[in-house]
Amino acid sequence: MTHPIISDLEKRYTTKRYTTKRIPQDDLDVVYEAMRLSPSSINSQPWKFVVIESDEAKERMHTTFANNFQFNQPHIKTASHVILFAYNPKYTREDYAQVIDADIQNGRTQSENREQAFGAFAFVDMNTDEQGNNAMWTKAQTYIALGNTMHAAARLGIDSTPMEGVDAQLIGEVFEQELDGYICDVALVLGYHDDAEDYNAKLPKSRLAKEQVIQVL
Repeated sequence: MTHPIISDLEKRYTTKRYTTKRIPQDDLDVVYEAMRLSPSSINSQPWKFVVIESDEAKERMHTTFANNFQFNQPHIKTASHVILFAYNPKYTREDYAQVIDADIQNGRTQSENREQAFGAFAFVDMNTDEQGNNAMWTKAQTYIALGNTMHAAARLGIDSTPMEGVDAQLIGEVFEQELDGYICDVALVLGYHDDAEDYNAKLPKSRLAKEQVIQVL
């Protein structure tokens, strides 16, 4: 099949070794905007994206691998950027109010319909326990943004490595101020692969056959 989208996805793979080449700011701006425009259930946007760019921030991120997942640690100082994809574990009506107010400001919702717009919040209630925890739901939304960002990066010729191999507890401690109660269970490394060292770059793409995963009724 020949199509730009398929070409993006055929070329994209999980990079195992990076060079120190930096991503141009113009491309980063596109990546950031793609993240911001990612879809989410009821447009809740229950996420926060913390970009690890400076040497100081990379050093902090590097320390979060002290106990686990050291195989991912080399990416932190070598690759261009690392993005923490964090979710709000207790998304509230007040959080959704920010979305509705933005809708009003952007002309999507009329100000007189503000209270009516909260009707969609019923879906949050369905996914919230007695302690106010809805982390399973908000985390799922954050993975939508992760996938969207990886495709945007692939379109720009930027390599990526999604990492669930991160220490959420240590990240929460080291970046406590930036996360402000949000939880990071997955991060995305961005940069450019090392031709000599990245064995995965040379391997063929492998996925299950269409007939095994797609059923058309």
